[in-house]
Amino acid sequence: MAGPLTGINIIEFAGLGPGPFCGMMLADQGATVTVLHRPGRPPDPRLALSRSRNLVEIDLKSAEGIETARKLAKKADGLIEGFRPGVMERLGLGPDALLSDNPKLVYGRMTGWGQYGSLAAAAGHDINYISLSGALHAFGRAGEKPTPPTNMVGDFGGGGMMLAFGMVSALLHAKTGGTGQVIDCAMTDGSAALMAMIFDFHNIGHWRDERGVNMLDTGAHFYDTYETSDDKFVSIGSIEPQFYAELRQVAGLEEDTDFDAQMDQRQWPALKEKLTTLFKTKTRSQWCDLMEGTDICFAPVLSLAEAKEHPHNVERQTFVDVGGMMQPAPVPRYSVTVSDPPTRPV
Repeated sequence: MAGPLTGINIIEFAGLGPGPFCGMMLADQGATVTVLHRPGRPPDPRLALSRSRNLVEIDLKSAEGIETARKLAKKADGLIEGFRPGVMERLGLGPDALLSDNPKLVYGRMTGWGQYGSLAAAAGHDINYISLSGALHAFGRAGEKPTPPTNMVGDFGGGGMMLAFGMVSALLHAKTGGTGQVIDCAMTDGSAALMAMIFDFHNIGHWRDERGVNMLDTGAHFYDTYETSDDKFVSIGSIEPQFYAELRQVAGLEEDTDFDAQMDQRQWPALKEKLTTLFKTKTRSQWCDLMEGTDICFAPVLSLAEAKEHPHNVERQTFVDVGGMMQPAPVPRYSVTVSDPPTRPV
């Protein structure tokens, strides 16, 4: 694969979710990523999380399989594993063993709770990790229970993406004269880091520690989604005064002086009711005709199927065909080191 990571060799121990996502990110950027999987259990070739990989079947319950894994790690620049703490050590494939073989190896460890701490040995999922970090508490409507944003924040943002960042950082360190090292990537830590701005706002008194009452969590009338007359939805994010003024102008609200109180939180519920009624008067398509492409900060809320067909996404090739499956394209994009199109694993 061509890309900025061409020439980097990564060993990925097969797993679920955030580990494969990290492997996908590295492979998308040109790294050669070899997945070691259980006998008869190769990654599903239809999935984006499996793409652009080399597959090697290996039995980690056998001495021969362990020796094969160790030999591959000797020649690798990096390694990704997502087992519970201690599993790789019991297999004889822990960091001490593999770094003694290959002092430049970057050993990436993906877990929910981290390699140490009172919860390190416990089972868990994204919903639990973002609960502990304070993130889940912030997601949801006012007066309602916390709502997980699928598993974006723990598994993928705070997990897989954070590990990919850590891998590239440590690989750069090793390539510029440093040694290899272990990366302890915990989804609790990562999801807390993703909440940095919200913690900042709370620390300086600009964020109430409640759901659905703040500017960015659907508390504000000018930052929310609204249902249209055809039972679809649109989103607005008219925070800045000039964007808010354009919203009022296009929506016919210039003469309604109630909307002068944009930042008066006491007025937000009543203003939201007005906008709820207003957006129900037209279809989503009609609102798009009026607002899409303006500085209102507007977009239709598209389904998974619709997102692939939107003209902007089509123009940018945001989704690409990989073996007959439409998948999100590799990101980000580079001006010089253009990545090859992703492929099915082989």
